[in-house]
Amino acid sequence: MRIVDVNEFYSPTGGGVRTYIDRKMGIMADLGHELIVIAPGSENMVEERPGGGRIVYVKCPGMPFDKNYGLFWDAHPVTRLLDELQPDVVEASSPWRPAWIVGRWQGNAAKVFFMHNDNVAAYALRWFEGLAPQQRIERAFAWYSRYMSRFLGQYDAVVTNGPALEKRLRARGVHIDRAMPLGIERTHFSPALRDERLRQALLAQCGLPADGHLLLGLGRHHAEKRWNLVIDAVTRAGARLPVGLILLGTGNETKRLARQAAGSPHIRLFRPVYDRERLARILASCDALIHGSEAEPFGLVASEAMASGLPLIGPDTGGVAEIADPHCAELYRARDAGSAAQAIARLFARDPALLRRAAAVASERVRTDREHTVELMAYYAGLVAARRVKAA
Repeated sequence: MRIVDVNEFYSPTGGGVRTYIDRKMGIMADLGHELIVIAPGSENMVEERPGGGRIVYVKCPGMPFDKNYGLFWDAHPVTRLLDELQPDVVEASSPWRPAWIVGRWQGNAAKVFFMHNDNVAAYALRWFEGLAPQQRIERAFAWYSRYMSRFLGQYDAVVTNGPALEKRLRARGVHIDRAMPLGIERTHFSPALRDERLRQALLAQCGLPADGHLLLGLGRHHAEKRWNLVIDAVTRAGARLPVGLILLGTGNETKRLARQAAGSPHIRLFRPVYDRERLARILASCDALIHGSEAEPFGLVASEAMASGLPLIGPDTGGVAEIADPHCAELYRARDAGSAAQAIARLFARDPALLRRAAAVASERVRTDREHTVELMAYYAGLVAARRVKAA
């Protein structure tokens, strides 16, 4: 099959979406399929990928608040490419212009809207959480679900990237056909990569001895990640425990987070680590991953941590809660730093040998990106076959 993904979130300097698509493109080529991504760019150009697949950049204006990304506006360049490429399946994931451009395109492909994020949870619920109860905010933004339902009616299928998003959207009355949990490139990660010398060096950078507890936070420094809550929780837990935090990432919140962390000698902020082998060693060498965002529908970072044999501390709703194994994880009330501090204390009160053994067992069950892609292609093949029968 030829799948064309009209993707406004793809950027060569992007994060999780770029990683997911680049990996899926290679796996699909191995399976005999072709993935072509139509993405906004600073100029019109085509980037061929070894082994199969390509990125077709369409010159578009940049996003006002993040120049790493662009915005589709004119439908014609996109629909012209779709007419030329003649895909079997066309995907869209942005709920703005691309949703309507693809939805209104009159080609013969099966149309799939792939839900990757929850804008109500990431923005509305966070912006207004101090002003009204969550249920009231949900009701106030019910218009957004009605808006989505209007363009989703033009698609053959609506897919989410996991059960957390499926549950939220269905509760709001949005039709979902299938939850298709993502996976990770598990071969990079392993509990066997644990390096005690690296662990002690990281603890020393946090001003702690070798018998301290080392937490890892991993991800963009954006408000929806709630790193301010994580720093607050670690600071509170540190009043009773020798616990440190290393936070790997960058973003528009970095300066503010650095000011907040300056109050604790045991919290350090570092730039992202792009070397996958070194990142895998760091993951395996920490004592637990701590996560703050309840809005993320799938926990890719948490899955990488689990594959590294790392216990989890995360909010009780969202993607991390869906994959957390209670034998090696502690959940806390979402948006509650005090509850998060208590979860840290509970985790480190457990027997460390039993905890790591349970985490090693859980690492073997982490879903791979190949498993995700195989399941997705089988589902798409069914959609294509059904569309052909209907046309006949």
